[in-house]
Amino acid sequence: MALTPDDVTLTESGLPAARSGRILLVACGALAHEILALKSANGWDHLDLQCLPANLHLWPDRIPAAVEAAVAEHRASYDDIFVVYADCGTGGLLQAKCRDLGIEMVAGPHCYSFFEGNDTFARIAETEITAFYLTDFLVRQFDAFVWRPMGFDRHPELIRMMFGNYEKLVYQAQTDDAGLDAKARTCAARLGLAYERRFTGYGDLATTLGRVAAP
Repeated sequence: MALTPDDVTLTESGLPAARSGRILLVACGALAHEILALKSANGWDHLDLQCLPANLHLWPDRIPAAVEAAVAEHRASYDDIFVVYADCGTGGLLQAKCRDLGIEMVAGPHCYSFFEGNDTFARIAETEITAFYLTDFLVRQFDAFVWRPMGFDRHPELIRMMFGNYEKLVYQAQTDDAGLDAKARTCAARLGLAYERRFTGYGDLATTLGRVAAP
């Protein structure tokens, strides 16, 4: 499933009418590949997916309202809805919105944490304050979500200003992909950072969705 930052709404084809036992995942578009891979590998055919635009991360204050609108649109058609976002820069507003709506969401501050495993990330966070993280999605979409939004294509002098206190780029790999590894190395070089690849797999995303999918 190809994603671009201009996507407005990404939805699996044929979202159903009311069907017993079906669950809708309202998710960040940056997680589409991973969720679909987990669905396929585990046979979670009763889970349907609606992805909101990945570029909402550029305006995190808009995420709670976008989630609320998606829930309102589809709630009558599903037995349950689960939100596949972490806090993602909303400052607790998304968690409060989900609580008001009576639905659950993924635990954690952001996807870097739940891919690493929230407990593990909490332990290492203080020792990695000079690390900049990329996931599979952000490696693929580095120019669209990092390079151009930060203005580096127009003002390369900003790189040193914004990344002068960073020491390394950590690529949290969800998959073993030599092409993504090579691209992530290039991203690190472009930012003037040391490079570390860390295979995380799907981390807490897999265990959380497994719980949601269980009868």
